[in-house]
Amino acid sequence: MNINYAQMKYLGFLALLALAACSTTTATESDSTPKSNRPLAKFEPADGKVLLFAGQELESIGGLEAPYNDGYLDHFPKPAGWTAYSNLSPGDTSFGFIQKGLDGMFSSDDWGDSPSNMTLQVNDADFDGLALAIGLSLVNHEGAVANGERDSLIQVMGEFFQSLGGRPVFLRIGYEFDGASWNNYDREDFVAAFRHIKTKLDAMGVDNVAYTWQSTGWVSNLDQLEGWYPGDEYVDWCAYSFFSRWDEAKMIDFARDHGKPVLIAEATPTVSDYTAKFNGQTKPMVLGNPAEAQLAWNKWFEPFLKTIHENPDVVKGISYINCNWRSHPMWEENPTFQLVDARIQTSPLIKEKWLEEVTSDRYVKLEW
Repeated sequence: MNINYAQMKYLGFLALLALAACSTTTATESDSTPKSNRPLAKFEPADGKVLLFAGQELESIGGLEAPYNDGYLDHFPKPAGWTAYSNLSPGDTSFGFIQKGLDGMFSSDDWGDSPSNMTLQVNDADFDGLALAIGLSLVNHEGAVANGERDSLIQVMGEFFQSLGGRPVFLRIGYEFDGASWNNYDREDFVAAFRHIKTKLDAMGVDNVAYTWQSTGWVSNLDQLEGWYPGDEYVDWCAYSFFSRWDEAKMIDFARDHGKPVLIAEATPTVSDYTAKFNGQTKPMVLGNPAEAQLAWNKWFEPFLKTIHENPDVVKGISYINCNWRSHPMWEENPTFQLVDARIQTSPLIKEKWLEEVTSDRYVKLEW
């Protein structure tokens, strides 16, 4: 076919139009991707990157000698960190265990959720290079914390943090602060206690802690969250729990408004039953059961991952609780968790999909 000069000019013009259209589409798609456009918070990875934590006690996390060698670390690549729990509530009782304060930090303690021991984990090579996220309970003691009555425990806790050689710690002070039916925090005392702990640790020179403020994820609206907020100068990360009522959470919007990253600090597959809004009851969710695993993937894992993927400017950390909840006394009568075994390694379907997700370059580790 012979093409004259005029035809060549016309074809070249069409090619330029097509190139411009492609460039416009690419720019539009890029512009629609959320970007933080703010300084990164302490230990916050870049936009589109996520820190993965595994929780929440020795049995669920694994990576140790028997009997704690069938948890997350024994079946999956090392995450960015792990989660643990402690308290500033000496003298209180939990499932027959009398708390002394800082339980699970220096010794193996079991308050109904199977044993926890951060020092045992810190001293094990399998935990080298991992950050530590701590849920610090203040239940019944937020007023005492606020007025300085627990300063000796805070001092010991700060010394523990300083002994970690710079290991990043995400300290979730009074986690699920708006969980009225189980934590029942006084709002003003909680805010004062949060500020007091940070002020005390700052005065000690503790510099490896990201102060993390965690809601239930479904109780409070935006105005109510403001009432619980210690203030931008006290909070490094916002956080919330991702369970069966995940679609009611407002924390991502709140964090974006305040220029903070989000840690989804507690997440395990729970799917609401018909009465969940009234009594918290969730459906049976044993991942070793293929039908229940498929339901979990469709109704919980997919929305969970979608939340991460669609908010790359804000959701910068997640913590999966790889727990057989139904085997622990603490949850036997809890309608949300009493029928749940969330151990990913028990489901070939979910294990394969999870590995595909968490081995992508989206998931990063911290260096110190």
